[in-house]
Amino acid sequence: MTSDRPILFKNARLIDPASGREERGGLLVRDGVIEDVGPQVNAAADAEIVDCGGQVLSPGLIDMRAFIGEPGAAHRETLKSAGEAAAAGGVTTIVSMPDTNPVLDDPAIIDFVLRRARDTSIVNVRPAAALTKGLKGEEMAEIGLLQEAGAIAFTDGARSVTNAQVMRRALTYARDFDALIVHHVEDPDLVGQGVMNEGEFAARLGLPGIPREAETLMLERDIRLVRLTGGRYHAAMISCADSAEIVQAAKARGLPATCGVSINNLALNENDIGHYRTFFKLSPPLRHEEDRQAMIDALVDGIIDVIVSDHNPQDVETKRLPFAEAEDGAVGLETLLSAALRLVQAERISLPKLLRALSTRPAEILGLPGGRLRRGAPADLIVFDPETPYVLDKRQLRSLSKNTPFDEARLEGQVTVTMVAGRIVFDRRTVS
Repeated sequence: MTSDRPILFKNARLIDPASGREERGGLLVRDGVIEDVGPQVNAAADAEIVDCGGQVLSPGLIDMRAFIGEPGAAHRETLKSAGEAAAAGGVTTIVSMPDTNPVLDDPAIIDFVLRRARDTSIVNVRPAAALTKGLKGEEMAEIGLLQEAGAIAFTDGARSVTNAQVMRRALTYARDFDALIVHHVEDPDLVGQGVMNEGEFAARLGLPGIPREAETLMLERDIRLVRLTGGRYHAAMISCADSAEIVQAAKARGLPATCGVSINNLALNENDIGHYRTFFKLSPPLRHEEDRQAMIDALVDGIIDVIVSDHNPQDVETKRLPFAEAEDGAVGLETLLSAALRLVQAERISLPKLLRALSTRPAEILGLPGGRLRRGAPADLIVFDPETPYVLDKRQLRSLSKNTPFDEARLEGQVTVTMVAGRIVFDRRTVS
């Protein structure tokens, strides 16, 4: 995958979110890794030159939560189309969810996804295996064998493990294998028939609501089980102020617990649903504006570790329905960075700290070598202009599905160049 010639990025605004360092300079790539970086970089005579023109050069984004249809639902998204969408959005590594057909609960299927991704995807794809067999929440999957086959984490995707004994057993086994458990914190019994955030707005729309307690009770239970077992645990996405307080308390006790937030819960709130707009039907649901602000504060304070796209492609047949009947989910790989940059533009967070949540922290939690501008680090890099304005046209998205909540939204920040393992896989300068 590497380029035969070294590549020099010059005239760049270098941002290393791992150290917080920001400076003008250049970066030299050779044999798929960063050979040199800093204000003074000498290029080899045969180096290919990429003039960044003052744009930001940073590590590529690492998205810890993306649903991909392949195998079993290639009409929604393939590994190839997901890779193209990711590259255009600056995502160089995708963690794919196990909600496929068949479910990723067998080492042979993990091996298939890895091979298929190597053959068809232009970005890194790291599959997460099922936490329980068939995603049924009843019997723990073979964590050791699945990890040996290449699974990077264990999760039941959009399903929660309601049986506390099963979760306790999984966390205990995960501790012994130093594996990461990623859990969707939502009690399905409390969710019931709910389709959006419980409150005044849901009542006005005549839609059944989902209380915050559906999230907080499951999260509180999980944290207690982490304290009991010592297993590494990551709450996939939190969405309300009470959840942030629970995670903060767990971290204060020194528990091995981290958490993420969907870009949708940082950039949008329940009012965006408007007149039953199904592209805004998500899980967890869009919350009240006070909760959105609490999520931003928790991100700034380091309580929330990572931002995910929660990329979940749905076709027309599953979204062009009455709100209560439509499937949850929105595509997000291609808009993750642009939507997140709204927080920088609003002066709520610095760009290095934002990139840390999009790149460095996911790498640290997953045990990956990326997420930093350092000699010897993988050359998974992006060049982007954080101030380029554009209006999103969903028809131009590279994802096979077009269910984006940002259609016709005014956004700022576009990726110019994406490099994976030393090879340029996306170059907007050559796109007509």
